[in-house]
Amino acid sequence: MSILALFDNKGKLEYVVRNYDDITKSLKTLGVRFERWETPYILSDDANQEEVIEAYKDYIDKINKEFNFKSLDVVSITKHHLKKEELRTLFIKEHTHSDFEVRFFVDGSGTFCLHIDDKIYVVLCEKGDFISVPANTKHWYDMGSQPFFKAIRFFSIEDGWVANFTEDNIPNLVPDHDRITSL
Repeated sequence: MSILALFDNKGKLEYVVRNYDDITKSLKTLGVRFERWETPYILSDDANQEEVIEAYKDYIDKINKEFNFKSLDVVSITKHHLKKEELRTLFIKEHTHSDFEVRFFVDGSGTFCLHIDDKIYVVLCEKGDFISVPANTKHWYDMGSQPFFKAIRFFSIEDGWVANFTEDNIPNLVPDHDRITSL
């Protein structure tokens, strides 16, 4: 079940939303698009990028028609991934992008944390969730200590994922993915 948790900039929990429609409405006020898409395909844990893209070709074509993305890839990380700790350390640092960040989770889960004004909006995304974070929004992504997710990433720039790190320590003030899943 997807979750939205709101924290102040000191890390104090203000509220938790579990109702999907309420999560969508709350995020929409921030310019964040959040939708639930069907995930009818059962993919193996080790499905490669080509298999995921082929399975979700109709979804990819639909979103590409809307946004004319220049590139896409599939990020798939499990607890057995050789670089899981290195990647978690990279993604969990607060950063921005000049491009909007668009993800469609086709399996597993991960947590997007959005630092907007003096609030932190923590969004637990699960299989079927589509999220689009506006460009220049301070955020980070936590896949947890035992990651399991597969997501299609869409980019409107050829370079793909390019982060501008803020060096802010705020990610340490809110619960990580492992604790968010137990809220």
